[in-house]
Amino acid sequence: MNALQAERPLFSYPKYWAECYGPAPFLPTSRAEMDALGWDSCDIIIVTGDAYVDHPSFGMAVIGRVLEAQGFRVGIIAQPDWSSKDAFMSLGKPNLFFGVTAGNMDSMINRYTAEKRIRHDDAYTPGNVGGKRPDRAVVVYSQRCREAYKEVPLVIGGIEASLRRIAHYDYWQEKVRRSIIFDAKADLLIYGNAERPLVEVAHRIANGESIDTIQDVRGTAVIRKEPLPEWRGSDSTAIDKIGKIDPIPNPYGADDVGCSKSEFVQAEQAKDATQAQPIVVQPPKLKPWEKVYVKLPAYEQVSVNKPLYAHASRILHQETNPGCARALFQRHGDRSVWVNPPAFPLETDEMDEVFGLPYQRVPHPSYGDEKIPAYDMIKTSVNIMRGCFGGCSFCSITEHEGRIIQSRSEQSIIDEIEQIRDKVPGFTGVISDLGGPTANMYKLRCKSKKAESTCRRLSCVYPDICKHMDTDHTPTIELYRKARDVEGVKKILIASGVRYDLAIEDPRYVKELVTHHVGGYLKIAPEHTEHGPLSKMMKPGMGTYDKFKELFDKYSKEAGKKQYLIPYFISAHPGTTDEDMVNMALWLKAHDFKLDQVQNFYPSPMANATTIYHTEMNSLRNIKNNKEVVAVPKGAKQRRLHKAILRYHDPAGWPMIREALKKMGKANLIGRGPHCLVPEAGRSEGKSTARRKPGSKALTRHSGFGQFNQANTKPRVGKNKPAGRAAKR
Repeated sequence: MNALQAERPLFSYPKYWAECYGPAPFLPTSRAEMDALGWDSCDIIIVTGDAYVDHPSFGMAVIGRVLEAQGFRVGIIAQPDWSSKDAFMSLGKPNLFFGVTAGNMDSMINRYTAEKRIRHDDAYTPGNVGGKRPDRAVVVYSQRCREAYKEVPLVIGGIEASLRRIAHYDYWQEKVRRSIIFDAKADLLIYGNAERPLVEVAHRIANGESIDTIQDVRGTAVIRKEPLPEWRGSDSTAIDKIGKIDPIPNPYGADDVGCSKSEFVQAEQAKDATQAQPIVVQPPKLKPWEKVYVKLPAYEQVSVNKPLYAHASRILHQETNPGCARALFQRHGDRSVWVNPPAFPLETDEMDEVFGLPYQRVPHPSYGDEKIPAYDMIKTSVNIMRGCFGGCSFCSITEHEGRIIQSRSEQSIIDEIEQIRDKVPGFTGVISDLGGPTANMYKLRCKSKKAESTCRRLSCVYPDICKHMDTDHTPTIELYRKARDVEGVKKILIASGVRYDLAIEDPRYVKELVTHHVGGYLKIAPEHTEHGPLSKMMKPGMGTYDKFKELFDKYSKEAGKKQYLIPYFISAHPGTTDEDMVNMALWLKAHDFKLDQVQNFYPSPMANATTIYHTEMNSLRNIKNNKEVVAVPKGAKQRRLHKAILRYHDPAGWPMIREALKKMGKANLIGRGPHCLVPEAGRSEGKSTARRKPGSKALTRHSGFGQFNQANTKPRVGKNKPAGRAAKR
């Protein structure tokens, strides 16, 4: 069997008895809807911070429909009033468990800007109204579920829980918080894409198993006093050495919060005892990572010791390959969080079944004519794959979806395009996107199954593209051509971000993309121009961008089209100095780029860049003997400066930029000359030249999450060249 293949297919379980009710037009959100379906109760109730949209781009719909396909009766409580338990009792007591998620976005990032200002909009809420979900929604919703029905098992998941599965730095409180499973008082946490672990958990509970005994499911985390029986302990400081586990002293201090010497002694004694017995039948030889857990420095230590925090983060990111990952064990006081190895990725036929479930592809009827911006953006787009092997340090997609690309079949994608054509109200013949976390990773996987199942690299494309990585874009090219041939489809755009370092490996793809699938503007994300920040982002240098631009311009000219690249950049990223920002601004000015839609670095939970931000250490390298001190722009003043430099053309930032240039000894960049960055102070200063039309809006990516977020301005490229709307990356 493939080392990355689950023992049991996702849809192979015997159906639960309630299958006889059949699929619901919409999963019920009220007692009246349950009555109409003939249900006396729900087996599983999902509580979500998003409006309920029955569409495969919305997590609660996917999970609900997958569980329904297993025979369970699933109800949805969407954006409940969290001021009391009443809303959480609206569907009655679930027979099996509550499932709690904050929604498609982390509730804190959804509510606060990178500068910690409150947002007044929410793209996942009818009417784009902010404030319809609480801060730290998973914790608050979980508390209310417990108040409503204390004895009902509680399972948490979604991106908010997933990215907080161990002790983590919290940007909003500027401290290290413990694993969210403790704050939520949940029985079980599911991280990553939840289908496989959630289906197993649901069937085990339905078969009478108590949730407190379900502790070994891949892709889950639970609270325990001690490690699981029969698992061998490995010290996290020896994570790069796989083999014999020697008894070692606790490297972090007291045994009650660090690595316990006794556990390793016991493991060695057990091993010796086994070796002393006569062998009758040779048992299967375990791989070095099987039945092995890594004991991380405890919460009490990482919360006060930045090198240990950086070390723990590094270990977490190395243990993410389902083929070879070990379990993680981290003490929090007198209890610990046990994180099982990641779930195996879905196979193509499983992906097809998930996306082929009977979604209505529209918001729940209870919302009437109210607009849900996130739905409006994706209602004519198709998700063709999951996962990302780019490993960008500021992005949490890899930590949530994994590095292994999970692709749908061509036929499944074509079927969905036809459903959009036939079912989506107001369809004009334009498919807004064929993509996913990245536009051009469809069916790209490691060419060596052994390497794919044992690799611990953080990225398959940084610092260089791995020799084992497949860069043949033929499957994507063929998919584009077949999609264009679907009757009733006039145009197919590619709105997901293109990984241009991969694209230049196959110029045929660039030609196909530029000739048929660019609506005048194509967004790509160099993120920076300077080596310092790029090395901490794990992004390629600008030489790769230049090669892609050359191909883009060449094929645009051959197609007889005037088309432009829209580059995205991040300001104030760890590793960025004031001089780096000035050099980037000079590059932008030399290339006549004027960017109004910009993003300051947002330290999202569990991202590698967030660890660097917190510790000012390069956790991308081994922490031992690592003396590198990373420049980290912190504090409102410096972060505002970096953003102002990126928007060098806006007069509002000129006084700040002038002051910084003088302090840097770069006063020669102040003036009216072609090589100057900003002009001298003048009478008309303060009148912004970067105005937008009243009422205009743009949707921009959210750095680090690939989600949707309202921006206040519209990007421009060069002079008087308005950029197209940016979709999710």
